Amino acid sequence: MIENFIEAVKLIFGENPELRQIIGVTLQMSFFSTFFSSLIGIPCGLMLGSGNFKGRGILLRLTGTFMGLPPVVAGLIVFMFLSRSGPLGSLRLLYTVTAMVIAQVLLITPIIAGLSAAVVSTPAPRIKETTAGLGFTPFKQKLYMLYECKGALLSVALSGFGRAIAEVGAVQIVGGNIQYKTRVMTTAIMLETNMGNFSFAVALGIVLLIIAFFVNITARRLEEGFKSKRIKSKS
Repeated sequence: MIENFIEAVKLIFGENPELRQIIGVTLQMSFFSTFFSSLIGIPCGLMLGSGNFKGRGILLRLTGTFMGLPPVVAGLIVFMFLSRSGPLGSLRLLYTVTAMVIAQVLLITPIIAGLSAAVVSTPAPRIKETTAGLGFTPFKQKLYMLYECKGALLSVALSGFGRAIAEVGAVQIVGGNIQYKTRVMTTAIMLETNMGNFSFAVALGIVLLIIAFFVNITARRLEEGFKSKRIKSKS
C-alpha cells in the first residue's frame, strides 16, 4: 500500500507522457463541458427561478428529474445519435473528445439550471421590485439579477466542473477510453485498477482529488468574497 503511494507520487512529479496526456484530456473535456453547460443552464435557471409564466412548475419538475439523469443513460442517448446508424453518424464524432463533451453537456446542463434556479429564486422578488421602480426593462432586470447573484452562480458553474471531471459512465460509452485520445482520469483509474496497476491509478486519483479540492476552495472563496463586498456596499 505504502509502496504504491510512493510510486504514485514519483509518477506525478515524473515525466510520464501518458499521465500528462490523460490529465490534459480530462481538463479539456471538463472545461468545455462546463462552459457550454453554463451558457445554456444559467440563463435557463435564471428564467425558471425568477419568471412567472405558464408551465413554469412543469419545467421545474422536469429540470429536477433530469438533474438525476443516470450518466450511462446520457451516454447511451448520445451514442445512439452519433453511431453510424444514428441521425448524426455522418459527422463521425463518436469516440472523440467532442462526443464526450456533448454527453457531459446533456448531463450537466440540468444540474446547473436547477441550481441556478434555486440561487435566484430567493432574491428575485426583491430585485424585481427594485428594478421595476427604476424603470428597468425585463431584459435589464435579468442582467441585474445575474450581476447580483454572480458569486453564487459562479459557484454553481464550478460545481458543474466538479461533476464533469468526476464523470465515468457517459464518457466511457461515447469516448471508448482510447489511449492517447479519449482516456480521462476516471476511466483510466478503472482500467488501471482492473489491470492491477495500482500505482498509476493512485497517481491519477491523487491528481483528481487535488483538482477537486482547489475547485471547491475557489468556489467558496469567490462566493465569500462577493458576499463580503455586498455587505460592505450595503453598509
